[in-house]
Order: sequence, then C-alpha cells, then structure tokens
Amino acid sequence: MRNHQEMKNRIRVGILGATGAVGQKFVELLDGHPWFEITELIASERSAGKSYRDATGWLGRKAIPDTMANVTVRGVKEKSDCDIVFSGVDSSVATELESGYASEGLSVISNARNFRMDPTVPLLIPEVNPEHVSLIKSQTWPNDGFIITNPNCSTVGVVCSVKPLFDAFGLQALHVTTMQALSGAGYPGVSSLDIQGNVLPFIAGEEEKVETEPLKILGTFVDSVPSPVVNNEEFAISAQCNRVSVVDGHLISISVRFKENASLEDVESAFRNFNSPSEVAGLPSSPDEFLTFFEDPNGPQPVRHVMLGGGMTVSVGRLKRCSVLDYRFVALVHNTIRGAAGGAILNAELLVSKGLIKSRAN
Repeated sequence: MRNHQEMKNRIRVGILGATGAVGQKFVELLDGHPWFEITELIASERSAGKSYRDATGWLGRKAIPDTMANVTVRGVKEKSDCDIVFSGVDSSVATELESGYASEGLSVISNARNFRMDPTVPLLIPEVNPEHVSLIKSQTWPNDGFIITNPNCSTVGVVCSVKPLFDAFGLQALHVTTMQALSGAGYPGVSSLDIQGNVLPFIAGEEEKVETEPLKILGTFVDSVPSPVVNNEEFAISAQCNRVSVVDGHLISISVRFKENASLEDVESAFRNFNSPSEVAGLPSSPDEFLTFFEDPNGPQPVRHVMLGGGMTVSVGRLKRCSVLDYRFVALVHNTIRGAAGGAILNAELLVSKGLIKSRAN
C-alpha cells in the first residue's frame, strides 16, 4: 500500500452490515485510513444499541480496533449522517437498504450482487474500467445519491488477469475453473463435515456471475446524450466453480482464445508490462504492483502469495500454450480484500479523487 497524507476534511463512513464477515473486513481495512473515518456502524435491530465489541463475533486475526470496540451500533432504520455507506449486507436485504441510503443522498459502495448488472450502475474495478464511474450521471436517486458496485470475488480475479490480454489481443473465449476459499462463503460458512478432505463442485449462483459480469466490466463506455451507457462485450465465457479447503484466496485456472495471434513471449510481456492508470496508481489502497507474474511453476499459491500488495495484488502464473484454446494460466486473488472490502474501498478512493464524493459535514 502507498503512504498518503491525511485529508484535512476526512470523509465520514458508515458500514452497513458491520457485524458480518464483510463488514468486519471493512472495519479492519479502514482502521487508520488517511482519507476515511468510520463514524457509523450499522447492523440489524438485533445488534442496535450494543457496543460493537458485544454485537459482533469478531473474526479477524488482529483484535477489534480500539477506536471501534466501544462504538454503539446503529440500527438500519435510523437516519444516517455520513458521506459514504460501504455495504456488506446479504443480497436478500441489499436492494431495500441500499436504495434507502441512496435516496438519502448518500454514496453507496456495495459488495452485494443486486445492482451489479443495472445498466446505470458502475460495476467497477478501478485499474480496469475507471471511466465507468460516469454511469452515475444516469442514476435518479434523490439528493444526488448514487450506487457503485464491485464485482463478485472470482470475477475480480478473472477480469484483473485478462485485462492486459484483452487490451493487447482481444478476447474470443474464456474457459474458467475456480478453486474458491472458504472465507468466500461467509461465516459460519461451509460445514467442516462437508469440506474436510473434500471439494464441493457447486456454489449457488457463482458460475452465472463469472459468465456475465466480465462482459459488463470490459464493455465500452459511451458518453452519450442524454445518458452515458456501457456496451457490454460479447465473447463466450464458460465457468465451473468449486469450493476448496483453503482459508483465503481464490485460485483460478483460465484458458483464453484471442482475436489476434500472439506468441508466448507476447502474452508474458502483456502481463509484465500492464500498469495501473495514473489516476488509480496514486490512491491509498492501490498496490505497488497490480499484477505479479510468476515464472516459477509452483506459483502462485494462496498460502504463500495471497497477501502480496496487502491483499490487493493479483498474481498470475503457469502460463502455457493451450491445445484447445490459445493459452492457459492460473490467477490468484484475495477474495475478501481485493475481491470484496479492499476493492470497494479502492472504488471509493477513485470517486473521491474525481470529486464525486465530498464531505457533507458542513
């Protein structure tokens, strides 16, 4: 992560679903953030009125931040007085709650799937499609509120790794097989009797997300009048998603077919030479390396490499020619940091840098 000076007027943050696994990761990652200050921890009425320490079964390897432990949790029915709401709630309640906060004029940064494919809502990975933030011009929430989403955690690993190849050679087809970590199932997650010594070859809804979300993320932004649009890509994606006995880190096998011919050296060069856009590279949560390329055939591995770049770097390795498509490789993404809370925080940082989120305190 990069070092940054404190903002004079820090942006006030509320965390919706603060007691859940994703909400806790927001609390952990935002502790000491140079731009953002957590001012509201929001959860169900069951938790409202309790201290955060008492309301949450803390899952982090580090202790609850001292600044948050004794904060009183607010209920979802209370009116919010912050600038950003980071949403980590389940999809079963996300539509109603996130719509409510957007209608109050808040900037909602969502980790849920509910609004991802809405044509007016950016599905954002800052290094990949920063121009898509302008879709918020098409949103009609009162008081200038808006909703931004980050993708499914496996989609993040797929798109970050194929972005250099998409730019250099174009894509005709992807075949994707995921080996997804247990933390992606939330808490308490998968039964130990189901996963120990086993692989689960089905994750509800996951394959559909991986087969559709990249087409929007890699789509072409058109700043049309009266409303900007994204024209989705149309290449084929086939995905098979599996749950494996790994704590953190989704390892993904990807085979690609290009529109243009490319040598093995060309493909490796595309991975090695891809740089984050300058508007993203300077943000507080931006890693020094967006992509790390491994020559060692034993990398990347979740246990050894998932925390590169503070969990925000995506790793690529095992690059080979493919006898069915053109090339194949593996990618590793930290599912709860880059694929969830960390990615959402980077999204918010991009919006602040563009002047789209400001402190409303005055």
